This record gives sequence, C-alpha cells and structure tokens, in this order.
Amino acid sequence: MDFIDYYKVLGVNKDASTSDIKKAYRKLARKYHPDLNPNDAEAEKKFKQLNEANEVLSDPEKRKKYDDYGKDWQHAEEFEKQRKARSESGDFGRYTYSGGQSTEDFSDFFESMFGGGGFRSSGRNVRFRGQDYNASLQLNLTDTLHTHKQTLTVNNKNIRITIPAGVENGQIIKITGHGGPGVNNGPAGDLYITFTIYNNTTFKRDGANLHKTIEIPLTTAVLGGEVMTDTLSGKVKLKVKPETQNGTKVKLKGKGLPRYKKEGQFGDLFITYQVKIPSNLSPEQKEIFKKLAATNL
Repeated sequence: MDFIDYYKVLGVNKDASTSDIKKAYRKLARKYHPDLNPNDAEAEKKFKQLNEANEVLSDPEKRKKYDDYGKDWQHAEEFEKQRKARSESGDFGRYTYSGGQSTEDFSDFFESMFGGGGFRSSGRNVRFRGQDYNASLQLNLTDTLHTHKQTLTVNNKNIRITIPAGVENGQIIKITGHGGPGVNNGPAGDLYITFTIYNNTTFKRDGANLHKTIEIPLTTAVLGGEVMTDTLSGKVKLKVKPETQNGTKVKLKGKGLPRYKKEGQFGDLFITYQVKIPSNLSPEQKEIFKKLAATNL
C-alpha cells in the first residue's frame, strides 16, 4: 500500500491542533465534494483521501500510531505485542526502535520480522489479519422493497453487493474478506456497511410495519361508507363501519415492508382514522347540529 502523507493531504503541519485539522478538512471537503465536482475522478480521489486523513488525524489514538509507524500504523498494536515478547525473551534481532524511528522502512521491518528469514513463532511465519473497513450507504425507503444488487467503491475498488429487502435504518451488514489486505499473507479484513434509510413515503416505519393517519368526513364516521388510501403497492378502498370513533385503527395485513431475510413475509399497514370536523357550515347545517345536540347525542 502506497504511503499517503495525511498532513500533506490536509495542508497542515505535523504539530497542528485537532481544531486546525478539522478546519482544514471542512474547507477542502467543500472544495472537492463530489456534488460540486460531478464526473471528476481526481476530485473524487482527493475527497476520499481527505476523509481518510481526517479520520486518522482527528483521532488522538490513531494519530499517534500514524506518527510513530507511518503507513504501517494499522498494525501498531501487533508490532508492540511482538516487540514486547521478543524484548522480554532477549531476542529482538538487529532492529532498533525509538520514538517511531527505525533503521529501515516499516514495511521492510514487518517483512523481516514476521516473514522469511526474520523472527519466527513456533517455526511459522507470523501473519496478521487485515484492517476492517467501514462504509455507509444511503437508500430511500422504497429501495428496500426488493432485494437488489448495487456497486460500492471502497478504497478505489468496486465491490458489488446484494442488498436484502427490508434492510433497516442504521443496520450494519458484514461483507467478509473485503477489508484491508493481511500482513505477510494473513487473511483480509471485513467490510462493514452501515445503511442510512431516508423515508421518501408518507408512511411511518416501525420495523416491517407501516403506519398512516387519514382523515374521514364526520358523516362517513357516523353513517359508515368507503374511503381510499395509499399503500406501497397502490391505492385500496376501505370500508368504514357506522359510528366509527376518532382514532380508530384498522390493519391491512401484509401491506407493510418485506421482513429482513424472510422471503415472502411482510409486515402490516396500520391506518388510523382522524374524523374531520366540518367548518364553514351553512345556517341550515348548523340547524341540523342544533337539533342533534338537543337529543344529547
């Protein structure tokens, strides 16, 4: 993996404060944001590097590892464990370490330490699992109605994934083996995708169930009748029973969202009736209500 100087990417000095780093990131992120640079591959690459640099340098722990180990900062903990073990056994080899400086590039260091001809563990080369990657994916609620495939670009690599129907907002799925490469032929890390689902419908979501409030005329609530309402699969006609009370709920079975990874199963749609009180009544209509009031209804 080529070394990327995150300080240079953000245009800050190595002694920059966290506030300076965030300020530089916000300024450059606006400049290179894909929405402002459509179909500009270089701007997209720069934007991704800015996000990587900000993620590392704005985190004190990650920043220290990066300062000490450069491009091998992701394996700092493994190195320290091996270094400590070798130091305690008095077998640390020809390499020296002091405050992040070594006599050779850390990639060569790791190769000699954990690869052929260097340190060994029980006669075998020491391998380390690659770093896990995290990505986010934004979808509309209507995009979750059917299982479909979509291509993601993670670290300049296109990955085609299957998105199951019914995936929920904030849900995380794991794509095994699509994270960072392992060290010394170790296994690759995994890719974790967090979904952000935007509700582009008039329904309120509750898991696989949906909720909607509709108004019905007072006369329909009293005498009964029919009303039309939307569902995700089109309009349906509902029969309203006579003397329906305000706040009455009815359930439309199977008219909700697909249940996650349960083929052919769906949630329900719950309709709440809100009785509409008439306004701008004519004198004749008011007289009718006066007569009804006299009956103590």
